[in-house]
Amino acid sequence: MPGSAEREIGDAERAALLRSLPAVDQLAASLSGVPVHLAVAAARSEIDAARERILAGDGDQPDPDRLRQRAEATARILAAGTLAPVINATGVILHTNLGRAPLASAAAAAAAAIGEAYSNLELDLESGTRGSRGDHLEPLLRELSGAEAALAVNNNAAGVLLAVAALASGREIVVSRGELVEIGGSFRIPDVLAQSGARLVEVGTTNRTRIGDYAAALGTETAAILRVHQSNFRTVGFAERPDLSELAELARERGVALIDDLGSGAAIPIGDEPLLADSVAAGTDLVCCSADKLLGGPQAGILVGGAQAIDACRRHPLARALRLDKLQLGALATTLRLLRDSGPGAIPALRMLHAGEDELVARAERLAAAIGAPARVGRATSRPGGGTLPLVELEGPVCELPVADPDEALARLRTAEVPVIARIHEGVVLLDPRTIADDEIEPAAATARAALKRVLGSIEHE
Repeated sequence: MPGSAEREIGDAERAALLRSLPAVDQLAASLSGVPVHLAVAAARSEIDAARERILAGDGDQPDPDRLRQRAEATARILAAGTLAPVINATGVILHTNLGRAPLASAAAAAAAAIGEAYSNLELDLESGTRGSRGDHLEPLLRELSGAEAALAVNNNAAGVLLAVAALASGREIVVSRGELVEIGGSFRIPDVLAQSGARLVEVGTTNRTRIGDYAAALGTETAAILRVHQSNFRTVGFAERPDLSELAELARERGVALIDDLGSGAAIPIGDEPLLADSVAAGTDLVCCSADKLLGGPQAGILVGGAQAIDACRRHPLARALRLDKLQLGALATTLRLLRDSGPGAIPALRMLHAGEDELVARAERLAAAIGAPARVGRATSRPGGGTLPLVELEGPVCELPVADPDEALARLRTAEVPVIARIHEGVVLLDPRTIADDEIEPAAATARAALKRVLGSIEHE
């Protein structure tokens, strides 16, 4: 309670407050409709929390009803688990905190079908002998990229780690200083190189690296050149970097490998993102990218390139530790087929990225009408997210919720039974229709109506 922690309490009062706490079994028995083991776990958790508050100086008498309510809420969370679907109303399509790209329905169904049954994950049905899980993906990845061979691992960080470990462990790898990036979650290129066993050789400057800088750094201990795409930022102005084809030619002349970390992994033209097939065509030995960004698939890291380089990755001990499971394989294979056969319109993330004005206006108006006053249609900008297309701003209609306390409204939206994740811009809560599916309009509106009702006194009627 406000102010309670400020009051000094003595040892005797603290002991009395601790004695007033109910026994675990007593509190657990008061929880209705909860399995016994969950009731006990929830009761123990809340009593421990109350005990910690008292020991920290909270002098308020524990409220039995409040304690029971908290325990019931904790029991519901324990029963349901903490990982749950949410409605993304932020407008950020590849929102890392929200799981990045949502899967196409067919890809999700494929993962479910493979997960609930046995499968030919590593069985050759024709011969009856052991097969390779990579065989389910490699033909699709080769077709998509034009590469000789392909492999998929758990994510792009794993792909870069495996590529460098397989081709440059114990030797030197040359990287431009302008590409020693951190891509989020404290994932830094120098740290990956250190874990791979390769020795980093930096060349050039932050803004300018020339082909001559690479050439001067290549020596007898050099195993590879690593090029890293500036996924979540751009260097503009007085900047220079050699074309990938120049690096490929230099690598061939000097007998070293060229690894290209593309990050987002665009398979079709999208903004200024480099294309997977273009990197392969330039002569790169290994190209690494994510599958859950501009490919719109599940979390995975894709490696495509020359047969010899891919084989080195496949035979490296890390490959088994980093391999995909059957659910990822099923979802990724289906995503790649959808992209090949039906185009970007079949991939939810790409469909959102290219959503038209009329479609978004209709969705925003429908959402505002379903919520009712004071919801209104306005305009704002969002970004693709996920370290992708950092210079792109997606301008379009939004549903605005003007309230006096936007932080409270945001919290109530977020903690509702059907969580809606929104954002605040210039003091107004925004629900962006770009990332809200048509069948999510009504549930999002219901959550918003309930949230507004709880903060009704703070609504600014304009």
